[in-house]
Amino acid sequence: MSLIAVVVFSSAVLLAGYLAYGRFLGRFFRVDPAAPTPAHDLCDGSDYIPTDPKYLITQHFSAISAAGPIVGPILAGAMFGWAPALIWILAGSILIGGVHDLGALLASVRHKARSIAEVVREHVSRQSYILFLAFVWIAIVYIIVAFTDIVAGSFVGVQKLEDGTEITGGAIASSSMLYLALPVIMALLMRYAKLNLYIATAIFLPLIGVAIWIGRYIPFDLAGILSVPEPVALRIWDVILLGYCFVASIVPMWIQLQPRGHLGGFFLFFALGGGLLGLVLGGEPVRYPAFKGFSVEGGASLFPLLFITIACAACSGFHSLVASGTTSKQLRRETDAVPIGYGGMLLEALVGVVSLACVMMLASDSGVLAGGVKPNYIYGLGIGKFLNAFGIPAAFGVSFGLLAFTTFVYDTLDVATRLGRYILQELLGMKGTAGKLLATAATAGLPAVFVMQKMQDAKGNPIPAWKVFWNLFGASNQLLAALTLIGITVWMWKKHGTRWAFAITGLPAAFMYVMSFWALVDFLRTGSWANPVTWVAAVLVVLAALLAIDAARAVLFPGASAAPNAGLPAAGACPPDRRA
Repeated sequence: MSLIAVVVFSSAVLLAGYLAYGRFLGRFFRVDPAAPTPAHDLCDGSDYIPTDPKYLITQHFSAISAAGPIVGPILAGAMFGWAPALIWILAGSILIGGVHDLGALLASVRHKARSIAEVVREHVSRQSYILFLAFVWIAIVYIIVAFTDIVAGSFVGVQKLEDGTEITGGAIASSSMLYLALPVIMALLMRYAKLNLYIATAIFLPLIGVAIWIGRYIPFDLAGILSVPEPVALRIWDVILLGYCFVASIVPMWIQLQPRGHLGGFFLFFALGGGLLGLVLGGEPVRYPAFKGFSVEGGASLFPLLFITIACAACSGFHSLVASGTTSKQLRRETDAVPIGYGGMLLEALVGVVSLACVMMLASDSGVLAGGVKPNYIYGLGIGKFLNAFGIPAAFGVSFGLLAFTTFVYDTLDVATRLGRYILQELLGMKGTAGKLLATAATAGLPAVFVMQKMQDAKGNPIPAWKVFWNLFGASNQLLAALTLIGITVWMWKKHGTRWAFAITGLPAAFMYVMSFWALVDFLRTGSWANPVTWVAAVLVVLAALLAIDAARAVLFPGASAAPNAGLPAAGACPPDRRA
């Protein structure tokens, strides 16, 4: 079988899902093109502003598509074979993930663009609101731990290509540091030299290509510079990256997050488009086994591991934070929610298919898989192979893939740390500059405690921290999706009397709840209580159980526990041309 057939089949299924189920969901959620949206009613020219959907979908897609749809499919595909992974990506994104994203976006829009936690407070209870925020903060900590460690792993070691070329971690580190500096320079020039955005983009996008090319000639090899072993260098990089998270989450958004997100969005589409075209032109056959069995070494089972390992490419609770945090404030009209919320999720599934293809092209005994699966390198090698179909040198293509991978992670780290700070400030009532710094220090500091621990597998062999925390991140992230879907179900039933909600959003909520809760319980059963990570997992189990009980109470006794929200934003004055 050729990879072309897999890509064509997957694209056709996702397109059919969008046209058929997406249209049905528009009717189910009662999308109204004439209904006013918060972007109009509260327009302030800053946070609330009606945005053309062709721009908003790019912003939304860039925010939700980070390393998740890359790492998850590669890990699961290598463990269980590509067929179960592909089925979950396609079915999960169409029937669960897309429903989750669209529901979270519309729920927020119908509640003055407030967060999904606020929706839970209004339709379930204030207690659930507090529990939900606490759960989200802990899940964010896991996200930061997993993504920080996997990026740090890209900055150490050496990857040897088929032609004998070596790509060093130091080279990727240099390119990455240059990449982080370029958006800051771009922002300063735009703000103080009044450089036009289009001109700035035309200048700085090619400079990123220069950064990729020059990195191999000026490698920043931390292990060699400090004369320390690679595991020690990895931990140092972990700390450096968490320090970056601290700084990036408190500086003004215009100087780092916005310009880097702008340039990173181009990276995302280049990687997706180049990967798809390279797959078609390259004509690579499928070599990896379609199915390897229901269990893997160590006793882990396909149920529930598959459904928490592949998170973002099929369903992700993190998407609800993006949808209800920024996208809902810019939605021009309700009908735009279907292509942005539902379509954005299916587009991310396509990223997952390309990532899975990076495994499918490998033989089961490939040297790339020796010594354990390294998703960042497998993705980089795959993208390099796909781009080679255009005549792009392998070394540049692999470096592009690895830098693209780290670029996607930076987007997640920035947003996650900033959201964690907001949530902690709200939970603990931290005010002013001191509260801002303390909340940020806690959000970035707790992950430092976890990544500095020596992680071991069941046989006592050392393993990277991200491998341990990826399962915890996946379980907590999917449980967040389940809790969001529960909130949407309660809202649709109480507000609109829609009994179909129990089938359309309730069944996906139940499925995700069972899979993620099952995974967390398995972690508690096999983990050591001497490890603080196990205790944190136990806290997540308790929070999830309490939230489920509260939601059941809200359904069985409607009106008994709901807490109306106060403090809505004041109506803004939206210029007439923005309402067009």
